[in-house]
Amino acid sequence: MRLSDFILSNLEPILQDWEDFAATIQTPGIALDQEGLRDHAAQMLHAIVEDLRTKQTMQERLDKAQGLAPQQDTETPAETHAVTRLMAGFSIDQMVSEYRALRTSVLRQWLRHIKGNTALDVEDMNRFHEAIDQALAESIASYSRAVEASRNVFLGILGHDLRTPLGAILLGADMLRRAPSGSKRDIRVAGQIYTSVQRASQIVGDLLDLTRCQMGPGIPVRRVQVDLAPICERIVAEIQAFDPQAMLRFESHTAAVGLFDGARMEQVFSNIISNAVHHGDRHAPINVALTVTQNSCVFSVHNHGNPIPNDVQPFIFNPMGRFSQRAVIEQGPTEGLGLGLFIASEIVASHQGLIEVESDRQSGTLFRVTVPLNGA
Repeated sequence: MRLSDFILSNLEPILQDWEDFAATIQTPGIALDQEGLRDHAAQMLHAIVEDLRTKQTMQERLDKAQGLAPQQDTETPAETHAVTRLMAGFSIDQMVSEYRALRTSVLRQWLRHIKGNTALDVEDMNRFHEAIDQALAESIASYSRAVEASRNVFLGILGHDLRTPLGAILLGADMLRRAPSGSKRDIRVAGQIYTSVQRASQIVGDLLDLTRCQMGPGIPVRRVQVDLAPICERIVAEIQAFDPQAMLRFESHTAAVGLFDGARMEQVFSNIISNAVHHGDRHAPINVALTVTQNSCVFSVHNHGNPIPNDVQPFIFNPMGRFSQRAVIEQGPTEGLGLGLFIASEIVASHQGLIEVESDRQSGTLFRVTVPLNGA
């Protein structure tokens, strides 16, 4: 009996095996009934049978075995199964183990049936393995997409909900530190609270920007005619006041007037300069420059210190790049979320600009931002 015919003829015993195995790995505290345990197993088996009965070229089979089969117009049973398993509390490892168990169950029952009756059809077995691999690839991809989407929604809700209480604390701390009747100690404590809440608000803002980038077309910008030179000079002065030991030097000999989102460009200036202060040599100057060419504004920050390794440079604008195992082992736990350079690169991209980095031990580290004066 061909494997496709065997699956249809023995659908119930196969599903019972699936159900029994799923019951052993389901999350404690969530009791699934028979329908929940079997989920979309029957639909997946029917899809596998249809696949086994479809003629395919060797290249099509190779693509399928590698998870590169053409995407379907509608969601496949394997993709739907992944989402329902995620909602039921199954880990991705548990979901993958279901496919291993299904593969073993079908082949064991089929081999037991044909033993002593007919010759083993190796082609059927190979096609079955390819079909299972394709379904598994679809499930893993669907599970990962669902996790990513739920994480982004969570970050968006978290950032939105935190803004209101943080704003209230910031307002209260500002009132206390400005109160004329307060003691020096009270004013100092209120100032510390104000600074800490400002930092927390910045982290929340970065979280919201990260969510916008991953769930939409990028960070929105509203361009108006603005001069970036006084904005950049003010950011340099603020960072210098916050860290008096930093050796900041600002150079700008002309106005940098163009169509920009001034508040967003403030973020770019602040994130890149703060990054240089944090990672640069404390005993060497940090040169900040703002120049204008015929069509563009060029902002650059140069510092000395340990260079950025060549193998790390391609990933420094990736929000997850700094959380590599190597970084954790060599540098220990990181401070903050490390979203500054990512946010800066996304803002520059929204201005149709370019952000570049050069770094070596002799020349130091140079970040260069180029944005068109009047948009793309």
